Amino acid sequence: MRGRLGAVVLTATLTGALIAAPAQATPAATAQAAPITLTAGHVDVLDVDYTGGVVTLDLRDGTGSTPVDRNPADVILAVPAAAKTTVPSGTAWSFLGAAGSPVWVLPQSQNPNLLFAGWDTTGATGAPALTFRLTGVSGPGRFSVYTTGSFGTPTRLFDSGDGLPDSLAVPVGTHAHANWAFSAAGTYAVTFEAGGATATYTFQVSS
Repeated sequence: MRGRLGAVVLTATLTGALIAAPAQATPAATAQAAPITLTAGHVDVLDVDYTGGVVTLDLRDGTGSTPVDRNPADVILAVPAAAKTTVPSGTAWSFLGAAGSPVWVLPQSQNPNLLFAGWDTTGATGAPALTFRLTGVSGPGRFSVYTTGSFGTPTRLFDSGDGLPDSLAVPVGTHAHANWAFSAAGTYAVTFEAGGATATYTFQVSS
């Protein structure tokens, strides 16, 4: 941000006349640090805590040796080209796009080259019943979160392609992971709400 010139100050002289004091520049605002980019490892995208009767929603970064709670506004979640695959055949997968078309997926099972993304409500002991709500998605394609069972059948949890908001009841004390899918490369801003707290998460999908 550019500094603003301070207002001209009028100072009285001994004779009562007024003279203009030199204008002084207001110090420029400190530049905001660049967001941190997470590329691989464990991350609880939706990290819910409950303290003093208040629910908070942030991001728990477990990619390093010590987990750190972060403001989602300070984080970019990378979805690299290594996450790119193709949509399987079958109507069960049509929410990802046409069979054979590209889709980028952060998988439910851990891959050392990708983010292992999920959510955590173990810090919300004592909170009322929790519901995650996907309220907004801005980006070049469709965003969805789904799980796959032991037979590989997908269960959609959130899907921007069939209207929003989407809701999912999540018990307190849950720590879970899922598949996070994107139908096109580019930047996505994804907004979730939980227990009255709202946060927007940024995903950068590389081609």
